[in-house]
Amino acid sequence: MQQVTVRVPASTSNLGPGFDCLGVALRIYNDVTVTRGAKSRLQTVVSEAADLFFHHARRASFSFSVSIAGNVPSSRGLGSSVTLRLGVLHALNALAGSRVDPLSLFQLCAQLEGHADNAAPAVFGGFTVVRGQTVQRFDVSERLSFVLLIPDFEIKTSGARRILPSRITRVAAVENCANACAITAAFASGNYRNLRSAFADYLHQPYREKLIPFLPRVIDRAEKAGALGAFLSGSGSTICAITLQDRNKVAVAMKRSAGWRSTRTIITRADNCGARLIQSSTTN
Repeated sequence: MQQVTVRVPASTSNLGPGFDCLGVALRIYNDVTVTRGAKSRLQTVVSEAADLFFHHARRASFSFSVSIAGNVPSSRGLGSSVTLRLGVLHALNALAGSRVDPLSLFQLCAQLEGHADNAAPAVFGGFTVVRGQTVQRFDVSERLSFVLLIPDFEIKTSGARRILPSRITRVAAVENCANACAITAAFASGNYRNLRSAFADYLHQPYREKLIPFLPRVIDRAEKAGALGAFLSGSGSTICAITLQDRNKVAVAMKRSAGWRSTRTIITRADNCGARLIQSSTTN
């Protein structure tokens, strides 16, 4: 039997105003191991990824088993579902002879997810901007720290999307566009201080506060503690702050401002590599 293990980074997406467009890969990982020839009952999410891969690659399907291990929390807005889907796609591609290019793997993963903002950084690493099926990516400096406040409750993306309004005002749309452009320019240029005050959002965060009522308070305290800004990571429940300084101070301020809620913090940096094969072996 052949066995491969793929390491896939977590990701924070939206970055406030960049709804379904912006994302950053983080140094928190899940390792997905796929063993060819082993038979097991597959989760629906795995079998769907496999069916799509074999159809796209025009390869005959083969039996396999899957295991996943790592530190990416589930349903917390950090791309946990992407780590499994992309890990399976990447591993099957390696086992099938690596005929599918990274851009196509991204497109397959985005199709399975229904949105591309986590898939892009997970595949390519760094800071990514998605437009349709195309991706632009930029390395992220070691100077930037990402402080994550992770509550003890899950939020399903489907539920978080259902509460969003079907229309917003032109003023809100213009403000979001300006902020998303400012974030992109700051990451592209490396002028990270220009991120300050750019994370305000009017598309989704105000409506998701009913799911995470302490969100505004955590954002405010993070910024007062020195962060460039903070935002809801994906659809939550994680809240992410970005900072050039005082990262431990920011983490303490965020945890305290969550009040009685049970939370934990992770301080990390961006991953500029994206998903990669870390182990390949053949067993009798």
